[in-house]
Amino acid sequence: MAMDSKRENVVSYLAKSKQAAMRKKLQQAYEQPDYEAAKAALKNIRAELTLENESAAKSLDEGIEETLTLHRLGVFKELGISLKTTNCLESINAQLSRFTTKVTYWSNSD
Repeated sequence: MAMDSKRENVVSYLAKSKQAAMRKKLQQAYEQPDYEAAKAALKNIRAELTLENESAAKSLDEGIEETLTLHRLGVFKELGISLKTTNCLESINAQLSRFTTKVTYWSNSD
């Protein structure tokens, strides 16, 4: 799961007035340069979320190791910008959509 998706999933459980601050905290945690620092920051946030909203805390727990894969592999600095979101996939899908939606007649299912 992409970090941005996880972040938005977590903040969706919070009151609107608290979402921006928590979004910023999560972003700062995920931007830590190494695995240990990022995981420690996320554990601190999890403790805070437990007091605020248990569903948000559970959402953070789900897939936390997957969201830290780049950190664990030691390549966050090099690949974090490119791979931390699903934007690159969404961009490709949008481009494909431009071409496939223009086809009005398909001769067969192939």
